[in-house]
Amino acid sequence: MWIDELCRQVRRLGALALAGGLMTVAVPASAALSLTTVYDGGSAAKVQYQVDTGGGLVFKVRAYDNGVSTQSKGDLTSILYNGVQYADASRGSQLNSGFDYLYSNVSAVDVQAQMVSSTGVATAASKANGGVVAGGAYVKVTVTVYSANGGVLKHYYMAKSGEPRVYMGTYFTEEPDTLNLVRYIVRVPIGVLSKGGPAGTPGGADSAGNWPQDLRSTNSTIEASDVFAISGTGQTRSKHYSNMRLKDWKYFGGLNSGSSVGLWFYRDNNEGNSGGPFYRSLLNQITSTNNELTYIVNYGEGQTEAFRFGVLNSYTLMFTNGSAPTAPDTSWFSLMALDGYVAPAGRGAVAGVGLAGTDPAYSYTVAFSNAAAQYWTTANLANNGYFNSAGMRPGVYTMTVYKNELAVYTGSVTVTAGGTTMLHTLTINADPASTAALWRIGNWDGTPAEFVNGARLTTMHPSDVRMSSWLPATFVVGSSTAAAGFPAYQWKDVNNGRAIQFTLTSAQVRNLTLRIGTTAEFSAARPQITVNNWTSAIPGAPGKGSRNLTVGTYRGVNRIYSIAIPASALVAGTNTVKINIVSGTAGSAYLSPALAYDAVDLIPTP
Repeated sequence: MWIDELCRQVRRLGALALAGGLMTVAVPASAALSLTTVYDGGSAAKVQYQVDTGGGLVFKVRAYDNGVSTQSKGDLTSILYNGVQYADASRGSQLNSGFDYLYSNVSAVDVQAQMVSSTGVATAASKANGGVVAGGAYVKVTVTVYSANGGVLKHYYMAKSGEPRVYMGTYFTEEPDTLNLVRYIVRVPIGVLSKGGPAGTPGGADSAGNWPQDLRSTNSTIEASDVFAISGTGQTRSKHYSNMRLKDWKYFGGLNSGSSVGLWFYRDNNEGNSGGPFYRSLLNQITSTNNELTYIVNYGEGQTEAFRFGVLNSYTLMFTNGSAPTAPDTSWFSLMALDGYVAPAGRGAVAGVGLAGTDPAYSYTVAFSNAAAQYWTTANLANNGYFNSAGMRPGVYTMTVYKNELAVYTGSVTVTAGGTTMLHTLTINADPASTAALWRIGNWDGTPAEFVNGARLTTMHPSDVRMSSWLPATFVVGSSTAAAGFPAYQWKDVNNGRAIQFTLTSAQVRNLTLRIGTTAEFSAARPQITVNNWTSAIPGAPGKGSRNLTVGTYRGVNRIYSIAIPASALVAGTNTVKINIVSGTAGSAYLSPALAYDAVDLIPTP
């Protein structure tokens, strides 16, 4: 995201120029929830809203434009927890690269603050009584931006009395177009949050105790402005390599040096994102100055479906004593008059008796999607594949059953408010593994995990020294293995022309079909094959998409290319098939056209 990085550099220069002139009037923390109007430098034109949660956390939201590009109106400017500052005051924590940089040709930002009672009665921030408003149960600060096309984005900062948390919600009717994404970044000084999460957690340390997104030891750039290397070791690091499948995480964050304080983002059900249960995207980035916690609402890399609008996307910034956070109670959101919020009573559920035709070697996910929302749940194979998905917005959904990450059943279901739609047993009817093959390389499961380097794809760059060679020898059916003999990724400019050698009896020489399953592609890559002296046609081009295979995700659109091979191209005895990547798009090395494999097999032509 070079545009984003350019914005950051411009803002950094502005911050350095004005850092000496910015002053804030300190207001003592109080024991009860309070909302205080404070003035930077004593100027009535420089308002900030200070929220003391009464739980050890005091935070501020800027309500004025101070002309510094790194410090936008609407920023979270101070996060003071038990007397320690967890916000980088020079840059601010903000949506995208600042609320005044969300939409083209629009920089006007409105900030309003309210104290809210336990029954939902709101009282606006005031200049009376020293600027202090107290006595309520909640605080809401609303940041509003309108696009030139009439679209609106509202971001909410909220607090609940006695809790060291900043509850946030983002609602928008039009995608911000300067960066074409929606994310919230909390920039925490590295001195107070020096570590990522524990091993096994999102953004957690690897088996060697390193964080794949920790840039502090890097000293060279190997791709764009966001993938780096450690000279002398050949290892790579990037913010992208902190990812994890969406269905596998609820929170991410970091720890202080003694692991006595943890700061975490805890997400909602992610109904307003796009990409489904297996979507991967960056979570945090550790630099010499900041630990950047990045909550992705939606993101363009590896995008598989249209962005969703009109949904309140909620997430909570939470302090703990270093332990993992637990799910926050957000039932009180119903009192806060939040755009895009649907209370539990206005939601419904889907429950299925079970799944038939499953493979016990795999887990199965049942997912639901439409233009407004997405949901998923894991089927209980120990209970005949029973599944239940609750808390869904009313509407008609496409229902997809996934074997690991491969769609093997598709249907439709309607959700009604306050009700549960019951389904009879669903029978898997689209699993390519159910067709007997003469031979098969890999597993039909929607991932390249079983191939060469399959276990390393999401935590390092393909050029990383820890990767095995991308150029294994000819794959010989019957003696080679997927884990040692077939690459997870194939690039036009790196390891093209993958050869597979197999033997047929005279009885097997007939019309056959080679099926090539892919999980993602880059630059409109698709496979063309040669079998002995015969060459197939070139399949139609998929969409070009965005950079994906080098930024920690193999997750795209699963495709199966079924290439009919005439009997005349085959011989009794040894045959050789070569798979070549073709594309009309240029590119070199690991940014040349490429695809990720799911499985390759040879079956009798139906």
